[in-house]
Amino acid sequence: MKKSLGSYPAVYPMPVLMVAAYDENGKVNVMNAAWGMICQMDKIALFINRNHKTTQNILKTKAFTVSIADKAHMDVADFFGIATGNKMDDKFERTGYHAVKSSLVNAPVIEEFPVVMECELVEVVDTENMHAVVGKIVDTKAEEGLLDENGKVEVEKLEALIFDQFKNGYYVTGEKAGKAWNAGKDLMK
Repeated sequence: MKKSLGSYPAVYPMPVLMVAAYDENGKVNVMNAAWGMICQMDKIALFINRNHKTTQNILKTKAFTVSIADKAHMDVADFFGIATGNKMDDKFERTGYHAVKSSLVNAPVIEEFPVVMECELVEVVDTENMHAVVGKIVDTKAEEGLLDENGKVEVEKLEALIFDQFKNGYYVTGEKAGKAWNAGKDLMK
């Protein structure tokens, strides 16, 4: 028997994404965003508040990067979620992390995070119920030590963080439970 939890956003797992953009002066800002998802093979949608400093920067520069946070960098990933660039001018600098300018889009690549998508802004969806920034993924880069012999990311090595909205916890991905487009094939008969 199920017990009612009320109106609650019960989606699990949620990604821990590091969204980075420059301001109009080239200053780096990074935010932690769990409300993001691939919306086409070459597009990502970030459901982020229009008032975030990072959102405002994306609207000005028309570009951003999205990195996957990992266990090794959980403290800084969390800091990027609890500190606001609207009130803390040295937010990025406090971490001691390093950013390099993407060669493909006008956005910073945070060197410490192991996987990054470099994106061009293609659409902003702004309705009464939603504010979303949609980016075209121009390129994805990953640390070589995470790649298998076919050049694919080994998620078992990545230790990507996932967010638990039920108890505000971070967890780590890693164990493979089955193969997609295969686990249910016997039901197709």
